[in-house]
Amino acid sequence: MAAMDLRVAAPASVAAAARCGTSLARPWPARAVGGGGGGGGRGRRLSVRTSVATTEAAAAAVGASEDAALEARDSKTVVAVILGGGAGTRLFPLTKRRAKPAVPIGGAYRLIDVPMSNCINSGINKVYILTQFNSASLNRHLSRAYNFSNGVAFGDGFVEVLAATQTPGSEGKRWFQGTADAVRQFDWLFDDAKAKDIDDVLILSGDHLYRMDYMDFVQSHRQRGADISICCLPIDDSRASDFGLMKIDDTGRVIAFSEKPKGDDLKAMQVDTTVLGLPQDEAKEKPYIASMGVYIFKKEILLNLLRWRFPTANDFGSEIIPASAKEINVKAYLFNDYWEDIGTIKSFFEANLSLAEQPPRFSFYDANKPMYTSRRNLPPSMINNSKITDSIISHGCFLDSCRIEHSVVGIRSRIGSNVHLKDTVMLGADFYETDLERGELLAEGKVPIGIGENTKIQNCIIDKNARIGKNVTISNSEME
Repeated sequence: MAAMDLRVAAPASVAAAARCGTSLARPWPARAVGGGGGGGGRGRRLSVRTSVATTEAAAAAVGASEDAALEARDSKTVVAVILGGGAGTRLFPLTKRRAKPAVPIGGAYRLIDVPMSNCINSGINKVYILTQFNSASLNRHLSRAYNFSNGVAFGDGFVEVLAATQTPGSEGKRWFQGTADAVRQFDWLFDDAKAKDIDDVLILSGDHLYRMDYMDFVQSHRQRGADISICCLPIDDSRASDFGLMKIDDTGRVIAFSEKPKGDDLKAMQVDTTVLGLPQDEAKEKPYIASMGVYIFKKEILLNLLRWRFPTANDFGSEIIPASAKEINVKAYLFNDYWEDIGTIKSFFEANLSLAEQPPRFSFYDANKPMYTSRRNLPPSMINNSKITDSIISHGCFLDSCRIEHSVVGIRSRIGSNVHLKDTVMLGADFYETDLERGELLAEGKVPIGIGENTKIQNCIIDKNARIGKNVTISNSEME
């Protein structure tokens, strides 16, 4: 026991061993040190010195390992770029007057709040957001939600919105042509003084729903010596052909890509997902990996690819990364949790309603990793004589003698008496109408914001500030 205790606390144990003549290491025979009658004492002294050196070396190795791990998780050397410039045609008409990342979700949030909150919770405080289409509401939301007066601290960091703009020269007359082109048009920012300490660039999308610690991703990227890392999902046979798939070798290096393959081409993309850490049983069920559109680039690699290697390529996922995988070290990183691309009306509708399931597949309720949004200072909702089941009711709502089933009701919503909502996503309102204003509208035969009495709505998305009168029935018969 004495020897075991001595090894635990090296500095104190050295002094104790010297006093009692006990070796910290396994005692060596005297002849191994120096033979003869007087060699025993010398053997003990040399044994102590050797043990001290070994202990110091081990401590140094542990310290170096800890330093390397801390360096790999240094968020100050990471900048995030959130891509929000797409036209959002598949989400129309929700994107008629707003950018896709500004589309409301979960009753009280915007899609942009998801990557922004993930950055904040991951300790990443340097964020650029690229916008192009209908960006007014997005810019307004960002300025209200992510500023120093809102309790969200960025320390020495920043949140900057980079809107598509025209510059001198023929090339400067083009809008963003794709994800890579959008970053290329602002690549001069990475030469700026604010970027001098940046080692890695995290590329994110503004229309995904998930919760992730990006620094786990960054740490894996750095420790594996990757030039580019791609965050990917394990996928089963039933959904694999809906995604762009990747093939990896036994080290996790990406060696091939295939966009929505089918038949034999699909089978050829099967991989051993245990290489990325998936349990054996689950790996058999999910033999494919799909890109999430979340990437990390070494800064110098990114600039080289955009400026010199592929100066005319417009897209990361379909052009630059597949071509780069043949030349540089591109690694896959497994994310085995809830993730949804909110790119279509169908996925938007289903993702919102899934929040009201029991238990929900994704939840905004996490005290340790909260989802941030604009501080609106709204009162609690007032609910009178109503029946609500499996639903989310946001703050600032007025519900009067109504029935709500498996629905999401957004902020400032007004729902009249004898209204029945089922499987409905109601986005709420941007402002209140006073009782006087509502009375005047009704007196003029107009409809105030909200849902009038005796109305039945099922399988619908109700956009913000919608005006629905009395005795109305709205239902999607194809979903019944």
